[in-house]
Parts: sequence; structure tokens; C-alpha cells
Amino acid sequence: MQLRQRPFKRARIEIIPMIDVIFFLLVFFMVSSLAMTKINSVPVSLPKTDESPLAVKQDIILTIKRDGTIYINKSPVTLESVGVQLSYEMHDHPQDVVVVNADEGTNYGLVVQVMDRARKIGVRKFALATEARGK
Repeated sequence: MQLRQRPFKRARIEIIPMIDVIFFLLVFFMVSSLAMTKINSVPVSLPKTDESPLAVKQDIILTIKRDGTIYINKSPVTLESVGVQLSYEMHDHPQDVVVVNADEGTNYGLVVQVMDRARKIGVRKFALATEARGK
């Protein structure tokens, strides 16, 4: 009895489905990384400067809007409770920089009062947020 030999088939790797899977993974990781970014500030109209702002680690963001409302990491606070709330936020990381996002139409005296209350609880590093002027 003679056995027939099957014709030898070479294995092929289909690359088109692999490209689809890689593209899907790329999009998935891009979208999920954007969702994981922590944005703690309230949108305000920042003052414009000619220099581009330096990158600062933004763990604690103190926002003062034009109408005088004060926010710490998107949580509204009053002028009287700024110190208590900031000390709570800085409990784990006392050396953090407090980024001050003050609207360009904000009362300058209010900004100074808020920074003074922050200084009383031990904040020593402030960064004033600005926006680069479009050229």
C-alpha cells in the first residue's frame, strides 16, 4: 500500500490583522493615558507673557477667579478657610509648590491676602501661572 504525500504548505503570517491589533492597542493606551491625567485647576483667563512658562509639578493649584471665588484643586473655599484647606492638602508633601492661577482681572489685594494666609501655614514655594502670548 502506497501512502500519498500531502503537499507541503508553508506557514504564512498575515500582517494586516496584526497591524489592526497594534493600532487598536495604540489608540487604547493613548485614550486611557489622557483619562488618567490629573487636572486640578479651574479654567481662568491667565495673564499673558512673552516668555513661555516653565513646567512646574502641579500637585496643589490655588485658583482665584475674577469674581473673587477661591478654589484649591477644584474645591471651592473661602478666604478664611484657605489656610486650613491648604494645610490639609500639603500634609503629605510639605515641600510642594503651590501654583497660583489668578485671573488677570482679579483684585491684586485678594491674591496677596490668599498668599499671606498660605505663608502663615508654612508654604514657602509659590509659582504664578501665566499663559504664553501667541506670536
